Amino acid sequence: MPRIIDNIESHLLPILRESLLASQRADFCVGYFNLRGWQSIDTYIDHFLGGDLSCCRLLIGMQQAPQELLQQSLSLLKRSNDIDKATSARLRKQIVQDFCQQLTWGNPSNRDQAALQRLAKQIQAGKLVIRLFLGYNLHAKLYLIHRQDVNNPTVGFLGSSNLTFAGLQQQGELNIDVLDHDACAKLQKWFNDRWFDAWCWDISSDIVKVINQSWARESLIPPYHIYLKIAYHLSFEARAGLAEYKIPRQFDQDLLDFQKSAIKIAARYVQRRGGVLIGDVVGLGKTRIASILAHILQEDYDLEILIICPKNLLTMWEDYSYKYKLRAKIIPLSQVMQELPNLRRYRVVIIDESHNLRNREGKRYRVIQEYINTNESRCILLTATPYNKNYLDLSNQLRLFIQEDTNLGIRPERLLESLGGEIEFNRRHQSPVMSLAAFEKSDSPDDWRDLMRLYMIRRTRGFIKNNYATEDEQGRRYLKFADGSRVYLPQRQLKTIKFDLQDSVYARLYSEAVVITLNGLKLPRYGLGNYLIKGCKGTGEEETILKSLSRAGKRLMGFCRTNLFKRLESGGYAFLQSLDRHILRNYIFLHAMAKNLPLPIGSQDPALLDTRYLDEDLVTQGEDESIETEETGGITGLEKEYQKRAEQVYQKYSGDYRKRFQWINTEVFKPALKKDLKSDALALIALLQTCGTWQPETDEKLEKLWQLLEENHPGEKVLIFSQFADTVSYLVTQLQNRGVDKIAGVTGNSANPAEMVHRFSPRSNSQQVGEEIRVLVATDILSEGLNLQDCAIIVNYDLPWAIIRLIQRAGRVDRIGQKASQILCYSFLPAEGVERIIKLRTRLSQRLRENADVVGTDEIFFEEEMDNQTLLDLYHEKSEVIDEEEDQEVDLTSEAYQIWKNAIEVDPSLKHTIETLPPVVYSTRCHSGTATHPEGVMVYLKTAGGNDALAWIDKQGNSVTQSQLTILRSAACHPQTPAIPPHPQHHQLVQKGTELIAEEENNSGSKLGRLTGAKFKTYERLKRYSQDSKDDLFAHEDLCKALDQLYHYPLRQSALDRLNRGLRTGISDRQLADLLVSLYQDDRLCIVHPQESTQEPQIICSLGLFQPS
Repeated sequence: MPRIIDNIESHLLPILRESLLASQRADFCVGYFNLRGWQSIDTYIDHFLGGDLSCCRLLIGMQQAPQELLQQSLSLLKRSNDIDKATSARLRKQIVQDFCQQLTWGNPSNRDQAALQRLAKQIQAGKLVIRLFLGYNLHAKLYLIHRQDVNNPTVGFLGSSNLTFAGLQQQGELNIDVLDHDACAKLQKWFNDRWFDAWCWDISSDIVKVINQSWARESLIPPYHIYLKIAYHLSFEARAGLAEYKIPRQFDQDLLDFQKSAIKIAARYVQRRGGVLIGDVVGLGKTRIASILAHILQEDYDLEILIICPKNLLTMWEDYSYKYKLRAKIIPLSQVMQELPNLRRYRVVIIDESHNLRNREGKRYRVIQEYINTNESRCILLTATPYNKNYLDLSNQLRLFIQEDTNLGIRPERLLESLGGEIEFNRRHQSPVMSLAAFEKSDSPDDWRDLMRLYMIRRTRGFIKNNYATEDEQGRRYLKFADGSRVYLPQRQLKTIKFDLQDSVYARLYSEAVVITLNGLKLPRYGLGNYLIKGCKGTGEEETILKSLSRAGKRLMGFCRTNLFKRLESGGYAFLQSLDRHILRNYIFLHAMAKNLPLPIGSQDPALLDTRYLDEDLVTQGEDESIETEETGGITGLEKEYQKRAEQVYQKYSGDYRKRFQWINTEVFKPALKKDLKSDALALIALLQTCGTWQPETDEKLEKLWQLLEENHPGEKVLIFSQFADTVSYLVTQLQNRGVDKIAGVTGNSANPAEMVHRFSPRSNSQQVGEEIRVLVATDILSEGLNLQDCAIIVNYDLPWAIIRLIQRAGRVDRIGQKASQILCYSFLPAEGVERIIKLRTRLSQRLRENADVVGTDEIFFEEEMDNQTLLDLYHEKSEVIDEEEDQEVDLTSEAYQIWKNAIEVDPSLKHTIETLPPVVYSTRCHSGTATHPEGVMVYLKTAGGNDALAWIDKQGNSVTQSQLTILRSAACHPQTPAIPPHPQHHQLVQKGTELIAEEENNSGSKLGRLTGAKFKTYERLKRYSQDSKDDLFAHEDLCKALDQLYHYPLRQSALDRLNRGLRTGISDRQLADLLVSLYQDDRLCIVHPQESTQEPQIICSLGLFQPS
């Protein structure tokens, strides 16, 4: 009966050692070989003489993980298991690499180092021969020991124990001894068959090489090499930025040089600072730049993309996502409030036309900001007009991905100077001086230039022409693609169209009487808060409406009055339509008050009325113009007709369309409301009667437009812009009546604006269409982000008051890919009367100069006024150079990279030498200790969380410093610096350093993410809660387990969403604890990978600083 050896009652290691003492050679077959584990028996074969007759032959089998074997056996793809020469060479290389990997684990020790050196020497002496069997998976564990004994020449041990510490000594193994002569002979034949198999490779020399290149080598590594290894790893970010961010080859042909530069710079900003604002002027390819940048982030970091854009750009982004192979979800800006709260995590968020999110009080802004912060998403902002009215336009966009108290590394120096220093700033403000909130206190352009150079890339056409363009034989400047094809940059020629008002109906519209009437309107429907009876309270729902009325007040009234003037400028038809609707809506209120019926209230949100971004008549939201128009039999200007129409429209409002409105009792308003409604209505009726019915046949402005289309530019494509849908509809109808064919209109109500764009400009959108559109009339829905450069003529039928719109209108056709040498931009100037009232030119000119102050612009919009081209250092594409010039002290990454770069330039061979140095390597150099720089060991560690950490430990095992910069500089030495033998305590001090770093990482909360993140907030709250409430032992134990899992593992997305929702709604500590425990018990809290539970820090290298002994 064989002896059972289970490492419990009987242990294999002492039996094996005792048997080896009396042996002359041995044959071992194992599935796994631990290089450090050899020391358990190395001294017991040292008496072997070496050679075939007196050595230990170690056969290592090839094993696969159980799950890999199961998957392979169940695979639907039946692959051949036959091995070939190439496969065996690959497997051999892989397994040798696994042996290298063994020596990167754990802390080094003097004992392990001595044992590994003995292993190498025994191999070199022929006392140990190691072969790798690759014919098939070999799991056998066999130990045959041969001795000079006539009765029992071979002793065998067969079972489960590998040649490792655990296999030889720990429980869970089962082996038997084999003493029978016949059995031993058969086992020996089995062993020899595999030892001499064609797919059995001798790897003895490979093992020696692994040891001699590892930290356990006998030869000393130069200290300079360790110094460079520290610099090499610390400079990872810089090297990655220069090496990794390359333009994908398949897209290289699509890009011009200035676009490639923008992508690389933007990639660096996104990586270093979490976001970038790409602010090139219109027409320079921001969408393409962002798409390829997103593709790089997607492919390099496996990040998915969320794109938020205006509704009219949805189709364009779908095309770009397909073209540039983005795994992207695209959401129109109008849907973010419905989509984002429950949307899964996307790690990159692109926001097109981000200037639409300058108002941080808006609901859309807040929901987008919360999504980005909650999911720690990287942000790419696109806008041609990042700044319009004030500098908060810039900071509000940055706030989407930067916390207001984040340390930016720079201060608003001009503000501090004006206040008298940082102390005075801190006395006046609660904001950190290096924060975005601090910059918001400054109105200095220089301060904002300093800030925006960190986050924004912006180039004007003048900059592109001066720095990237080449001049041809005719003096035209062009850009060149990689394939040599040219893109010419057209010249803008802006013209004005003036029309005579003296003998037209416009003379009556622009008269002083009209201006006086409009200025004298009370506009009570837009200032209902002014008419509330003091102390009067409504029902619960009505109370909310009453508060909104009080907030909206003056701004709504101002918007309405301004809007009437804008419509007057747009054209007589649109103006008279707006008067008609205004009168009708007043009579709807008067009808309700006369019948004691509730009043229909439309939108009262002032955030919707920002005319910088949209000039549509938003105050009518909720009021359906189509309903009102159905009841219109033409504008009669008679009070009785309006009263009749108002009654009919009210019935529809209160019936099928009731949900479109908020409703409020008339009893909460003062009698003055009725009086002012009537007064305004009668004044406007009188105005309508004075102006009379609009006659298109006598419309001088329309006539001038027709002449432009049919006489000045017959057959050419023309893009006409108006602020109002009424004007667009009027122009399309009247121009068709005058014989203009192939004309179409696009407004915010159009079913498919993208189809119209493709028909109007098929070449620039790579579309094949049937009948093309020659004349396209549109509202500013087409002024952002679209490619319309098949056309080279634009017409501003009415001149918008928002400078953004003028710039973006021109940018629809003045874009990369435009074939024309000139872009003609026509603008209709309103009558002199209106010019005097609204002072349009003065305002536009002033706004242009204001815009140029910080943002820089070379767009000119009047022939009479020519701005000089402005070039600001804030938007110079070589922002890396500026960073270096501005920095008072070079950052650690840059300094480390410079050390590395200088070294390999002097000696290029160092690049391969240092890059191939394995982890845990060390050296020691001579050092005379001081109080601040004592003798000791510097340890460089990659933590379990993937962070770089350095520690300087003195001879007593105390921490000197963990400053990475201090350690890097103190490690400095010359290439000729000699290595000295290591201090006896070197490895022990390295262990002290790793323990210190690991302990501090565990205590720092770094695994919990950002301080503002749901994981950190939940852990901190419930950690305190668990310490304060220990009454329920079992519940407390579950909570502790849940907290431990929360700390060590990443949250599942569903759990993150639920915790975020709970924290946002003000959930109590007890409720939060119940939620966390519930998620934990259902295994829905964290993503737990068993293989990750054993993840440990890894030692990169260490450097001893000692006096020679």
